[in-house]
Amino acid sequence: MTQKTVLLAEDDASIRLVVNQTLVSAGYQVRATSSVDALERWVRNGEGDVVVTDVYLGDTAIFEVLPSIRLARPDLPVIVMSGQNTILTAASAARHGVYDYLPKPFDIDQLTGLVGRALKAPLRKDAAATEALKTSGEQSLPLIGRSEPMQEVYRIISRVMNTDLTVLIEGESGTGKELAAQAIHELQSDKKGPFKALDLAAMPTDRISQDLFGTPDNPGIAFDPGATLYLDEIGDLPAEAQTQLVKLMREAGGARIIASTRKPLSTLVEEGRFREDLFYRINVVRVFMPPLRQRKEDIPELVRAFLIRAQRKGLPSKQVEPAAMDLIMAYDWPGNVRELENLIMRLAALSPDSIISQRDVERELRSEALKDISSSSNFEKEVETLLHKYVMADLLQADPDDSDIHRKIMEQVERPLIKLALSVTSGNKLRTAALLGVNRNTLRSRINQLGLADD
Repeated sequence: MTQKTVLLAEDDASIRLVVNQTLVSAGYQVRATSSVDALERWVRNGEGDVVVTDVYLGDTAIFEVLPSIRLARPDLPVIVMSGQNTILTAASAARHGVYDYLPKPFDIDQLTGLVGRALKAPLRKDAAATEALKTSGEQSLPLIGRSEPMQEVYRIISRVMNTDLTVLIEGESGTGKELAAQAIHELQSDKKGPFKALDLAAMPTDRISQDLFGTPDNPGIAFDPGATLYLDEIGDLPAEAQTQLVKLMREAGGARIIASTRKPLSTLVEEGRFREDLFYRINVVRVFMPPLRQRKEDIPELVRAFLIRAQRKGLPSKQVEPAAMDLIMAYDWPGNVRELENLIMRLAALSPDSIISQRDVERELRSEALKDISSSSNFEKEVETLLHKYVMADLLQADPDDSDIHRKIMEQVERPLIKLALSVTSGNKLRTAALLGVNRNTLRSRINQLGLADD
């Protein structure tokens, strides 16, 4: 089958590079430019099977030249990307007959899906969007998100993917550090070897040596010039293994090393828990994977992708009602994207209706919260530590006949608890009372007494 060609017009060099390499990895030929004149010339010469273009190329709006493109190639599909995410831009795209409109920052897998659909038999607009979503998050670069923090991740990936630089990926558990490492590997234009992920903290030192560097008769993966070694949670590496890793890295062959950590390595160095020389070998280029609470605008798209993933695993098709999505957006997700995916999978499996309701989400979040409290032996100890720190002096000095310490402490605990519950229910006092297991009149009274009514 003849390889299809994408005409890519984008004046942001970083975005152009990421999109270019993504489409090449997906099997397309790509001709890329930042010039509207070059794009028009290619189209007039009959080149290309689909156009992917920014709304503005320099000072020229693509809508000014789309009529001539349509005149020259009426059947040529055009996908328009834009950072001008307004209804007017979307309406202009529809009016000029573009195949689809993709707002920036975008999930580059979604763009790959759109290109694939545009090159096949024509679909209705809503069907095309559905098919594009179905491919979102399942291609070779499974990073999902249009938020500015994720756009910064994409920009760094675009700058390092075709180098052999060592990369350190930092971020909390569940933020997708391994997915970012896989993306760097998969987007290399000349990748040849495998992607090998190793959990170093769980491996004995001799196993590290054997897996990474092999034996004299059988060189390990570290000597494969096309391989990528992903060293997961390198901050947990024991001291003896750190020493061995420094020695082995000096002897390493052509494999690229990408490491990740949920703990700041610079802090571990200061505390004497991580070798400084190893830190400098690892800390060449840093990528920070933002926690989900810092990119909540990505949550609806993540939820849709997880529901599709659940359906592919044989679970029934589900949708999330707006009130339920509001509740999901209000939660802080300490387990990040992994926790969100687990919740959506449970809801897809356990919710009896085709629509996931707010009550469904409340039930699951409350169940998890109670489970964490009841199963954590540290919770009571942490409370006791705080009481020793902040209350012990007052207890020693208090007048037994005139003390209100209990009332003050209860208020200081109750106030943030009610505020947290109100945020989870988006201010719905009836549902907040149900979540806390108190009478709604009692809740209203406590809100007023604690000064939360005006918050």
